[in-house]
Amino acid sequence: MNISRRTFFSKAGSMVAMLGLLSATRNAFAGWNASAFGAKTVPDVLKDLGNLTLVESPDIILMAPDIAEDGSVVPIEVTSSIPNTQRIDIIAEQNPNPLAASFRFSNGALPFIGTKIKMGKTANVRAIVIADGKAWTAAKMIKVTAGGCGG
Repeated sequence: MNISRRTFFSKAGSMVAMLGLLSATRNAFAGWNASAFGAKTVPDVLKDLGNLTLVESPDIILMAPDIAEDGSVVPIEVTSSIPNTQRIDIIAEQNPNPLAASFRFSNGALPFIGTKIKMGKTANVRAIVIADGKAWTAAKMIKVTAGGCGG
């Protein structure tokens, strides 16, 4: 079989790109905490996240609407000015599975997240920031007029 050099390098490049994508996907799920995301209560989530004891902090800015007319797409933004922020978790306290999202930060990364979560009913949404082995939190009550969790 006689293939051109251009074809060979094109196919080899595609294979290398696929291997990189597979590696990146594996690394993305390396921090997946299935038990925390499957937990049914907030105390169970906190236990599965590392037996967290939460301390309220004014250094966490949690931006979310006061009223969510559609609970299936509730925009949330969290900014942490706590030094050495390593993780931000989002909990919707009345959801069937309260842990809605978890984000990890490398050294030097800006500790800011913007996401959309589902909420089944009116509840506190809590941002948890992990920094230097301590857990800090801020919460906001969001009124949901039409639930988005199938309930």
